[in-house]
Amino acid sequence: MLIPIISFAAATKRLRSFRRNEDGAAAVEFGMIATPFFALIFAVIETGFTFMAGQVLETGVEDGARLVYTSQTTTANDFKAAICSRVSVMMDCTKLDIDVRSYDPGATINIVDPIDASGKYVSTGFVYQPPVYSPNVASSKTVVVRAFYQWPLYVTGLGYNIANVDRGSASGKRLLAATAALGPQ
Repeated sequence: MLIPIISFAAATKRLRSFRRNEDGAAAVEFGMIATPFFALIFAVIETGFTFMAGQVLETGVEDGARLVYTSQTTTANDFKAAICSRVSVMMDCTKLDIDVRSYDPGATINIVDPIDASGKYVSTGFVYQPPVYSPNVASSKTVVVRAFYQWPLYVTGLGYNIANVDRGSASGKRLLAATAALGPQ
């Protein structure tokens, strides 16, 4: 078998030709930036949906709080149904938690964070305690209405993590919280 001998000049010419050839350069460059590009796009989309869901929850709680303050909802189920009618487009109402408390004038209002020190969501201790109204008598109580929803996150596996519940785990979620406080004028 004969091995062809290539002169130095011919080898140099082939190397120059190979260096100048740009066929497929765009595909290689796209391959290098595709993963970070799509990760960024998905992170922006997920953040947008998360904030939009938070705003939907805020609006639902604001509207629902008026119903509680005016005694148009009398049970926790009525109140939850009123909020669900406003947020069910984006949220599963079975995962919605509510906390309604009324406070006497001058009483200290304590709002406890439902995420404990280890990053777990603790929904125990939520109550439905609206003020009791008498006909034609204005209430002097302050009502604090809160609702919570654990929003699922999907892009956290790509290094973008806005989770505040079970942060760092595959099941990390963003706790959406909405609060409305109503009281006498």
